[in-house]
Amino acid sequence: MFVRAWLLVSLLVAAACGGSSTPPPAVPPAAPSGLASVPIRPPPTSAPQLPSEEDAAVPISPTNPSWGSRLALVTIVEFSDFQCPFCARVEPTLTAIREAYGSDTVRIVWKNLPLPFHQNARPAAEAAMGVLALAGTDAFWKFHKLAFQGQTELGPDNYVKWAQAAGVADVAAFAAGLESHQWAYSVERDIGESKTVKAQGTPSFFINGSFLNGAQPLEVFKKQIDLELDKARASITSGTARERVYAKLAAENYANSAALMAKDDAKEEEDSTTVFKIPLGRSPVRGSASALVTIVEFADFQCPFCARVEATLKSLRDKYGEQLRLVWKDEPLPFHLAAEPAAEAAIEVRGEKGETAFWQMHDRLFTEPRTLLAGDGPDLEAIVRLAAVEGADPARVRKAIADKTHRRELDADEDLANDFQANGTPHFFINGRRLVGAQPQAVFEKIVDEEIVKARRLLAAGTKPSDLYAALIKDGKPAPEPEQRALPQALAPSDPVRGDASARVTVHEWADFQCPYCARAEATLVRLLKDYPHRVKIVWHDLPLPMHPDALLAARAAREAYAQGGSVAFWAMHDEMLAHPDKLKRDDLDDLARAKKINIDRWAAALDAGEHSNVVQASKVAADDAGITGTPFFLIASRGATRAYVVTGAQAYSRFRQLIERALSEAK
Repeated sequence: MFVRAWLLVSLLVAAACGGSSTPPPAVPPAAPSGLASVPIRPPPTSAPQLPSEEDAAVPISPTNPSWGSRLALVTIVEFSDFQCPFCARVEPTLTAIREAYGSDTVRIVWKNLPLPFHQNARPAAEAAMGVLALAGTDAFWKFHKLAFQGQTELGPDNYVKWAQAAGVADVAAFAAGLESHQWAYSVERDIGESKTVKAQGTPSFFINGSFLNGAQPLEVFKKQIDLELDKARASITSGTARERVYAKLAAENYANSAALMAKDDAKEEEDSTTVFKIPLGRSPVRGSASALVTIVEFADFQCPFCARVEATLKSLRDKYGEQLRLVWKDEPLPFHLAAEPAAEAAIEVRGEKGETAFWQMHDRLFTEPRTLLAGDGPDLEAIVRLAAVEGADPARVRKAIADKTHRRELDADEDLANDFQANGTPHFFINGRRLVGAQPQAVFEKIVDEEIVKARRLLAAGTKPSDLYAALIKDGKPAPEPEQRALPQALAPSDPVRGDASARVTVHEWADFQCPYCARAEATLVRLLKDYPHRVKIVWHDLPLPMHPDALLAARAAREAYAQGGSVAFWAMHDEMLAHPDKLKRDDLDDLARAKKINIDRWAAALDAGEHSNVVQASKVAADDAGITGTPFFLIASRGATRAYVVTGAQAYSRFRQLIERALSEAK
């Protein structure tokens, strides 16, 4: 939907990797289990203190690698992918821009957007951020150049070689960081931002906030840059401080794009006329229970777009007064590491000091967003201090954050978000009518005004003011029942199991060792086993896809490990292969077998003879029986059930948890 609106204002759209195909469903990326022990270098402490750009329309963090002056009149934010051929093709154009305009006039900011069908893109992005962390900005750009020059040779050995050439002195620390995915969070953060600004293909550019799609010719870039230069100079002449030019122009330019997107949304995906039956529950409320219009907001305290829309919501409250009620629902996104602690603290404040204190804490969290972070992680003590200002007991707030005291309330809100496809933040339901994102105030007002007319009609017909919201959504669409499918009859009873064999709920996984989404889902599955010990087990079913040339051999290899060493050997092999999908050739697998102490003679004979092909084929037959064509695919079944709940793809942990809880309640 959003892409289509932008395509109307961009040229040569086909020159973008992924730009012409429908992307997979947006899946909030899982945060890594540990943060980088070596943080990305902040600007030197001697640098002048300039205003933050993290709340700009297209946000820029001090930890984003950039070329050019912070005071440049034109800023180009590029979302890119080291394996994308169109991203490589545009590099000479960007070099020409640097040479033509210079670093005082143009700044180029890099953000990672590794596309899921580019197997080497994400590891390359993590490697680049590792170079930035260990050796700084100049080293990043040297690595960046080498990676694009060697695009057909992306791989761990070359990452180490290029990092050393770029200036990384501690090569051992770099290699260890790659192995442990030490810099994954920085990449995930960029991916999360790409979703909020709707940059879904690569390369995508925002020139002072104005969108430009694909590897366009130099003349197209120059035309847009020159236009922005004129606007920047005029803005400075009218009194804008140079250090605020980017934020001001980005807001204006992005708003124009947002207006186009809003028009497109009204026709397509975002249906703002259908009413959904959104329950309010016991969520925090700002306004009267008899208000004519109720706005339910799903939001995240670390989300810059949620922060940005606060001014709009305040203007709406000022304009409509008692006619308007706001209801808060927590949806902390997993790649915002301070969001959940902030939500826990806010709920604790509410529990200790009441509704007014909650909203004061809410306002503080949004007006002081930079206090939530220390480097790339959450600043828990800063969050505790904000709660203490509202009168909460600091010790109780610390305990609530550490123990996840209010996890049940957060889970309930996340479940509701899942049920009504409130994917991404901020997400609104205005008297049950969906509105997505930090839209202009006029878009909100149009719906609010229409709902006021409807509400007054109901009051005139005799509806009690206290019953108004219930009456307005009475005929709305309820949450749909989760999809279920029959368990395939052909399931092999001997497939590898991880977890307690007598568990009440089974998660059947069809997966492919070369599939990047399967690797991404692993952290979620490991967490499920930790959170539901003895109650949940995982069963692996092979589904090597034809597009992955090494997947079938890898599947047979894992089955040979299983035949020789049982579940322990299988899962050890499984973990290594998913972690290194670029090392699934026969020689790589032989080396792995030796490292895992597998009998290499039996191993070689089995792989040479094509053994275990029948077992892999049986898993495929079961997949066909269930209508499964892609990976990863999950069926979540309670003990004794013949039907199971469906999860397609590497979805958020909350979706798995929601369906597992349901399956547990149904287990015999």
